[in-house]
Amino acid sequence: MSNETHVLMDEIAIRRALTRIAHEILEKNKGIDDCVLVGIRTRGVHLAQRLAEKIAEIEGAPIPWGELDVTAYRDDRNSVAEAKGNGKELLMNPADVSVHDKKVILFDDVLYTGRTIRAAMDALMHCGRPQMIQLAVLADRGHRELPIRPDYIGKNIPTSKSEEIVVALQETDGKDEVTIIQNRGEQL
Repeated sequence: MSNETHVLMDEIAIRRALTRIAHEILEKNKGIDDCVLVGIRTRGVHLAQRLAEKIAEIEGAPIPWGELDVTAYRDDRNSVAEAKGNGKELLMNPADVSVHDKKVILFDDVLYTGRTIRAAMDALMHCGRPQMIQLAVLADRGHRELPIRPDYIGKNIPTSKSEEIVVALQETDGKDEVTIIQNRGEQL
C-alpha cells in the first residue's frame, strides 16, 4: 500500500473560504442579531473563532462564539449517561454563551458521515433550545450516513472511502492546510 498526499487548500484558500462563509452567514441571517457561532472541538473551535473575527471586521460588531465538546454525545460511546457519569459531560465554553432562542451556526473542519454533527445537535439541545441550527464546514467530503447537509461549505471535496482529508491549522499544527491522503492498494 502507498500513500500520496496532495494539498487541496493552502493558507490563502482557507482565508478566502472563511471570508466567503462570513459574508454568506451575514447575508442569510441579515446580520448577526441573535446569532451565535459554536465550534466543535478541536479544529472547529479555531475556525469558529477566526470566523467571529472576520464577521466582527465586516460588521463592526462582535458575534458571540463558543466551543462544544461532543464526546459524551457520540453514538460510538456506550451511552450518554455513562459518559456523563464519568465526568465527560460537555458544555459550552465560555459558559456565558447561551444558545437558547438563538440562531446557532455550528462549525466543524470536515463533514464526513454526519455523526459528529448529530452528536453536536444533541449536545446543543442539552444546552438550551436554539431557534435554529445552521452548519458550516471547511471541507465536505461526502459519504453521509445521516440526512445532514451543510449550509456553508469552504470546499466540496468528493472522496473515496479509502482517502483521508486532513485539516491542519496554525493554532494546533503550526500551518494552515487541507490535504487529501490517497491510500493506494487499500482494500475496503
